[in-house]
Amino acid sequence: MSEEEKGAAAAEVNEQPQIMIQRVYLKDLSFESPNSPQSFTAEWKPEVGVDLNSQARQLNETSFEVVLRITITAKAEDKTVYLAEVHQAGLFHIANVPKESMGQVLGAFCPNILFPYAREAIDSLVQRGSFPALMLAPVNFDALYAQSIAQQAEQAAEAGEAEPEQTH
Repeated sequence: MSEEEKGAAAAEVNEQPQIMIQRVYLKDLSFESPNSPQSFTAEWKPEVGVDLNSQARQLNETSFEVVLRITITAKAEDKTVYLAEVHQAGLFHIANVPKESMGQVLGAFCPNILFPYAREAIDSLVQRGSFPALMLAPVNFDALYAQSIAQQAEQAAEAGEAEPEQTH
């Protein structure tokens, strides 16, 4: 292979999209059991609510922090049994990814990597509160991201339709 071919091959490798996990870490963790110990004596049939979202921020040209936030609220008879919240974060090296794909990477791919860590933290936290294990079901972050994009487009279309009416 000539020097020119080696240089072209190296340049091609350098231009390939790169997504690497640099660090996965727990950014915030919270657990509350406001009605303990009374909640231990009641019949265990709680309603469990899950709130899930993610946020990304760029730290430099190729470093991004993605934070997956999961809040679990367990209620029984309109009283909070427990509230567990985890902010699972990751530091990602992302390079040579087309701008049109960055939303998908930061909004679906990275949270998908973080979810098993957050799920384990939630389960451990709930059990340490002396409650039955809580294994969250898998989440399809690609579908959630697509739904979010569709919602934003719908809201933008509604805002665009509403504006001309306001100017008349």
